[in-house]
Amino acid sequence: MAIDYDRHAKHGSFAMRYACLIYYDPKELFGGSPEANAALERCEGHDDTLKASGSFVFSEALEMPENGITIRVRSGKMSATDGPFMETKDMLGGIVVIEAKDLNDAVRIASSNPLARIGAIEVRPVVDFTEARPAL
Repeated sequence: MAIDYDRHAKHGSFAMRYACLIYYDPKELFGGSPEANAALERCEGHDDTLKASGSFVFSEALEMPENGITIRVRSGKMSATDGPFMETKDMLGGIVVIEAKDLNDAVRIASSNPLARIGAIEVRPVVDFTEARPAL
């Protein structure tokens, strides 16, 4: 997804995009506890809250890991692995892409996600391909 630099220029500001990767233990989130149920209920309107603030880009919830496939290509050969492949109980459960003025602002916005109270949210800048590659 490309950054719409023209849109930012028209509005007189520039915001970076950040992916908020949402991790949680499905047994805890869907276990029926009052805290988990409250977090799930608050999630229903969270995208609208982000839209109202102007920071929402898009979001998607992900199905359980066993419904996915992990693909690797090594030496020209592709391998695919079905099912769970995690060594932790937490799983990647969704992604929200937001716009924020900097990482601190992105962290502030991401901390409003109701699932931060049940799981964890990793905030990571989206690559700006107009910039040079990182030097390792």
